[in-house]
Amino acid sequence: MQPIDFESARRKMVDQQIRPWEVADERLLDAIRRTPREDFVAPEYRNLAYVDMNLPLGDGHIMMAPRLEARLLQALNVGARDKVLEIGTGSGYVTALLAALAAQVYAVEINTGRAERTKQLLSARGIRNVSVEIGDAARGWPAHAPYDAILATGSMPLLPNELREQLAPGGRLVAIVGAAPAMEAIRIERLSQQSWDRTSILETVVPPLLNSPAPLGFTF
Repeated sequence: MQPIDFESARRKMVDQQIRPWEVADERLLDAIRRTPREDFVAPEYRNLAYVDMNLPLGDGHIMMAPRLEARLLQALNVGARDKVLEIGTGSGYVTALLAALAAQVYAVEINTGRAERTKQLLSARGIRNVSVEIGDAARGWPAHAPYDAILATGSMPLLPNELREQLAPGGRLVAIVGAAPAMEAIRIERLSQQSWDRTSILETVVPPLLNSPAPLGFTF
């Protein structure tokens, strides 16, 4: 079997999967072009790194399809000076993309093994602006708050108030909220100390975050 040309596959992924899905942020597209997704997937799925599908990570967790990852990151609108909270490192791939876009990333992972793997992958790529911390951030991570951007990489039945409260003024939060088969990716922007704006991004279904809170959250 002919070896896969991953660089070519990466370009095709951007042109044929991601751009057609309304992703036009050139900073983000450039980060995707420069980040070898094949290094972050499980070894047995390496040849599927650029296929338009979710890939298993074990324990019921997934690596989201490339176009969904890109769409969520575009909605997050990460700036070069931003401090970002990532809830769940997953494969570490989105963490690497966030690192390319932001000044500082705090990636919090509840699974120790997954956190250590992410640390190793980022270190191997010379990425120094990510702090991978072990813990449960389903209700946020106040240690480094407020954040300019917060991304939850798994779904949650309802969005807890703590997350929006940990945004800095002007900060953005992207999360997938609801229960299968009716989940919605949403964007929350903090307009002022007591004012937030909510935007629907798209409908999708992804596995829930471990320990994701189920009590009533907030509504608009």
